[in-house]
Amino acid sequence: MSMFLTVLTAALLTLLPIVNPVGALATYAGLTAGYDRSEIRRQAIRTGINVFVILSVFAILGSLILRVFGLSLPAIQIAGGFVVAHSGLGMLNPKSPLSKKEHEHAKEKDDISFTPMALPLVAGPGAIGQVIGLAARYPGVVAHGALVVAILVIAICIAALLLWGTPLVDKLGPTGIGALIRVIGFLILCIGVELMIHGVVTLHL
Repeated sequence: MSMFLTVLTAALLTLLPIVNPVGALATYAGLTAGYDRSEIRRQAIRTGINVFVILSVFAILGSLILRVFGLSLPAIQIAGGFVVAHSGLGMLNPKSPLSKKEHEHAKEKDDISFTPMALPLVAGPGAIGQVIGLAARYPGVVAHGALVVAILVIAICIAALLLWGTPLVDKLGPTGIGALIRVIGFLILCIGVELMIHGVVTLHL
């Protein structure tokens, strides 16, 4: 039980900022503008399901992926930390997470739940790298079960936020959303630096 709670807590604390729920909500509100309520609900639920499936696959196969590609845990931690830090740095200078062409293409799609919402906006490279790192750092069925439970909690939170939080975007406005994204970006930058430090320390042990 101790290991389960340790991994569950570590996964929640590190993954929640990285998936950037506020940024995902702002993008979701823009992409679903003009959708009826039932379609907004359907897309939100499907996004949560896709996030769970994507991250769970990497959580379960994380150690196998490392072995197949001959990667070490420090390499994953340093590379993942760099990606996370780069993402956080980008959020300190907010810009659209999607290019103009990507946004226009997404607006034309009937289903935005897998791309671009689940991948790459929520379950992006930073989140995937962190999941693989956690799976490698905490081997065993109990630890991986805790990691999957943490992913499930995050997926439910994302789906709920997209489902009921869209009106919040209108209330906060661009300034409020921008301020929140900057705060989360700073936290993500710190997490990325911490991951790189862990990787360097592990490399020299």
